[in-house]
Amino acid sequence: MGRAVCAFARLGHSNTMTPLQTRFAAAMDLLPLVAILRGLGPHEAIATGAALAQAGFVLLEVPLNSPQALDSIGQLARAHPNALIGAGTVLTPGQVQQVHAVGGQLIVSPHFDAEVLRAALALGMLCLPGVLTPSEAFAALAAGAHGLKLFPAEIATPAGLKALRAVLPPATRVLPVGGINATNMGPWRAAGADGFGIGSALYRPGKCAAAVRESALEFAAAFKASPRA
Repeated sequence: MGRAVCAFARLGHSNTMTPLQTRFAAAMDLLPLVAILRGLGPHEAIATGAALAQAGFVLLEVPLNSPQALDSIGQLARAHPNALIGAGTVLTPGQVQQVHAVGGQLIVSPHFDAEVLRAALALGMLCLPGVLTPSEAFAALAAGAHGLKLFPAEIATPAGLKALRAVLPPATRVLPVGGINATNMGPWRAAGADGFGIGSALYRPGKCAAAVRESALEFAAAFKASPRA
């Protein structure tokens, strides 16, 4: 959450990758953990982003239901040009455009919405829609998704992911999100998880930058200790 550049397996789409997709492939090979910064305020964006960067995180999302989320995304994008910064809880094409306008490059949704995905692709952005069923997963891939957010992971379970992986194109990137912590990555990795989205176990409003960095280092170490089956 390395393999060849066809790792995004878009059904019916070309395997030719854009520079941004190439950067995403490199990020997924380096440390495929998406920091979900729900509740982050602009006043703490720079310090929190720096703490995550020090721990090796290069994939950051600020959910749009956070206070002044677009301001935080813009700050992070400017401060970390080599990272991939974007938004989570993106529900409409209009929100995609707003994220793009402040420098965001990554769109993450809790669900699959073809209109949201098309808007992101039209702007050259990366898109990780949320899916739970095989029907949603295949529809998202056919529409051009660059990877799949398996959400909520608490419902999906590692056994569910293993069954899903048996029918998905082998190169599909799948990142479980929901209830992931540094102690339960192993079963998910054994079931075929490529990476994870990490939320409140990594960051919550008011958590100081030093504590975020400590948690981020713990997650990075736990991921590296649990190789994918």
